[in-house]
Amino acid sequence: MPKKILLDVDPGVVDAMALCWAFFDPMVEIAGITSVGGNVPAPVAAKNLQAIVEFIDPPRLPRMGFGTVPDEGLPSDYRHVHGIDGLGGTPLPVAELRSRHPAEKVICDIIRDDPENVIVIAMGPLTNIARALILDPELPRMIRHLYITGGTLNARGNVTPCAEFNIYADPAAAKTVLLAPFTKTLIPLEVTNPVMFSYSDLEQLPGTDFKLGSLFRSMLIPAFQAYRQCYGIEGIHIHDLVTYAVAVHPELAETKELAVDVEIEGQLTRGMTVIDARPIPEWTNGVDVVTKINEQEILREILLGLNDAANQME
Repeated sequence: MPKKILLDVDPGVVDAMALCWAFFDPMVEIAGITSVGGNVPAPVAAKNLQAIVEFIDPPRLPRMGFGTVPDEGLPSDYRHVHGIDGLGGTPLPVAELRSRHPAEKVICDIIRDDPENVIVIAMGPLTNIARALILDPELPRMIRHLYITGGTLNARGNVTPCAEFNIYADPAAAKTVLLAPFTKTLIPLEVTNPVMFSYSDLEQLPGTDFKLGSLFRSMLIPAFQAYRQCYGIEGIHIHDLVTYAVAVHPELAETKELAVDVEIEGQLTRGMTVIDARPIPEWTNGVDVVTKINEQEILREILLGLNDAANQME
């Protein structure tokens, strides 16, 4: 039986690729999708989510919700990597919606409609998830599982020396979610960083005679160029695709239950994921943290998923 999932995304090139995979993945049933500000501001993320769904044009539209700016605003903007529109300048037409349902309300409704069966996959900052928990205090006992892209094991960040981007973008929300009493799995930088998507991987996907093949190239080639210019790296990180793969294929990952919290006030450590590894930790929220993955098998699953999606869409 397919896993019922709710995707919370901040598209972003990689999140867009994950959405394309998920819509054609026989392993899952998409109950809903919500947008959150992260790689791009919240209004841009909302527009991108709608544009991608309209481009894919699935037989059954999932429920969609759209997030707003975090209470403290987004501290950084990564459009220099993802392009001014977040999708590498890809021209995707989008209809103007008369009204947009709030992301946190959609999350609560979907989980309440099928309690203990919905798996939430959070690929951006945790703003929407935290707001849903505040809106409906009974929600934790109804969430089957939450998978989170974010955090670090050793406090070596990517947006600051100590903080990973998704946690740094809204640390108060991350703290709320990580301390909440329900099953959750954190997929940190140490696990996702080594899995890179390269030009040679792109060549393994269908070409421009396929609709998705054309979309992938339109988004990825500018991303490759931005990574080379900004970071001197030949290839791009695909953190969120790794998270999706782990959520759907948990047998490809090893986890360890750890006590995890988030620093929200430190001048130098804001957004730092703090793990209490002492024999008797001060707090015991019990987050399953992925410590190891089968990197080659994960990348193989990603390429298979994207290829299958491109072939099915034709």
